[in-house]
Amino acid sequence: MNDIEFGRNSASAPLLRRDFLRNSVLLATPAILAGMGAPLSAAAAVYDPPSRARGDATRNVRDYGAVGNGIHDDTSAIQAAINALPSTGGTVFVPAGTYLVDAVRSVKLRSLMHFKLDPSAKLVVKPNSADKYSVLLIYGIHDVEVSGGQIVGDRDHHLGTIGEGGHGIRVSGGQRLTIRDIRISKCWGDGICTGPKPATPYVYANDVVVANVICTENRRNALSIGSVINMKVYDSEFSNTKGTAPECGIDIEPAQSSTNSGYEYNDQVWIENCLIRGNTKYGINVWKNARRLTVTKCTISDNKVCGMVTRGLTGGSSIVGNTICNNMSTGLFLQDGTVDVTVSDNTSYNNYLKQGLVDRVDFYLTGWATKIKKDLILGSGTSNISVGTNLYK
Repeated sequence: MNDIEFGRNSASAPLLRRDFLRNSVLLATPAILAGMGAPLSAAAAVYDPPSRARGDATRNVRDYGAVGNGIHDDTSAIQAAINALPSTGGTVFVPAGTYLVDAVRSVKLRSLMHFKLDPSAKLVVKPNSADKYSVLLIYGIHDVEVSGGQIVGDRDHHLGTIGEGGHGIRVSGGQRLTIRDIRISKCWGDGICTGPKPATPYVYANDVVVANVICTENRRNALSIGSVINMKVYDSEFSNTKGTAPECGIDIEPAQSSTNSGYEYNDQVWIENCLIRGNTKYGINVWKNARRLTVTKCTISDNKVCGMVTRGLTGGSSIVGNTICNNMSTGLFLQDGTVDVTVSDNTSYNNYLKQGLVDRVDFYLTGWATKIKKDLILGSGTSNISVGTNLYK
């Protein structure tokens, strides 16, 4: 099968990746569509994510007892299909249907596998009172691909009131991991969360790709990036996060160190052609020990505080070619510990909306000046910030 197709079965034609977000937005509520329009990424995907190594075996979860009626608990059947793969791995297919999942137990993926959902398949979290859960758990494994369908959390039906760790997909350690063409919404915590596999020293997640996904209406963050090396995020939407701090679209925040009083780090994260909008706090939050970060060709808009905030961003990072607009506070705020960063070729307008909309004549400016402080602030504790030419409207 061609790797740019997913969801082929006897009842449906293949769906191309470039059509995924265009079709997926139809699943959003009318209120969201009316207020926010279609995802930016629906226009054109710019990146073909890698297909990971695996064997040729296939398993269908229906053959292992999954019902897909939204009532029967299908967790054990889905896990049985995964466990039935041979040592060389292969593909586990989830046909169209609504599959109730006990996310406290988690569906645990394994190395050398593709967990492939039909475009009309949904994994729906069985309501629970746990302060943390993971619908899909990728723990210390390698060569894994997840694609297609939806994951829907229980934030509207959660039985507890505390905690923030209920994730749609949790990545802990592991390498050569791809998550693509999937919509994740309404989780008690994050849509997608990456982090280290606990050990001394920590085992970082390495070579992680997120492409053509929508993470929306989750409670904590749409995407949390923690203690990862070499991660690519393309052609995706991270939106409408609300419920518990930090409430960001993308939160780039490593775990606290297991060996000292500081933090681990994030290294070589690339974010391109993404839409980050409507989040309760920041569109993008960079907190501590991030290096070699690139944010490019993204639209960061309509967030309830700042568009993007950095603390402790270093190592030749760049924020280039983005549109940063309509945020309630500063568009781009570089803060303490931000060193060796290039800011150039961005377009900024209508930021700091909490002070009201101010019309102005479009202008280009090279460098920094007080007249653009609603769009860009270089705070104390920053150094070697190269501000090139940006457009202000």
